[in-house]
Amino acid sequence: PQKRVLTVTGQGEVHGAPDQAMLSAGVVTTARTAADALKDNAKAMNAVFATLKRAGIADKDMQTSDFSVQPQYETDRNGNTSRDITGYRVANTVNVRVADLAKVGPTLDALVASGANSIGDIAFTIKDPKPLMEKARAEAVADAVARAQTLARAAGVPLGPIVSISEGGYSPPRPMYRMAVMAEASAPTPMAAGEESVTAGVNITWAIR
Repeated sequence: PQKRVLTVTGQGEVHGAPDQAMLSAGVVTTARTAADALKDNAKAMNAVFATLKRAGIADKDMQTSDFSVQPQYETDRNGNTSRDITGYRVANTVNVRVADLAKVGPTLDALVASGANSIGDIAFTIKDPKPLMEKARAEAVADAVARAQTLARAAGVPLGPIVSISEGGYSPPRPMYRMAVMAEASAPTPMAAGEESVTAGVNITWAIR
């Protein structure tokens, strides 16, 4: 005979405050020759790296993410591009991890002051999301148990032992992005990290006595 079972899906969600930020900063330079564009870019990027180190950013928290040298072509007033090269554009971008959120705004201001003219979005993240994931899974199980008990009472059947448990998937913290603001030296850049959520799901099957 077919076994009588009750299968329930439980959901759990917990929230946590981000404790680190990821940002990108770089320098874009143009010049008549590729050599001059590279020279100007290298000088500006050295100033950017020096600023990051003075802000307390460790070498392991800095990584070059993009570097390109592209020729620039002449365009007429109709927007048509010719084959004549008018100069070269060099872009160099570094990804930075800031462990102290209080330093995010001042670091951005210092980068802009040092010559960084390309600032990307800022991602606020949680360095170690495992404790949040554990709580979300525990809440998912508790939710599944409560649902099963409610359904069993409504159906007038007694629950037996648990037959199977499987994780129905979970969602780790997703980085929260904020647009970087080019601030004046006299007006520090304000930052709001907000909070992130972690969700988990579980499928539990009970035998019905």
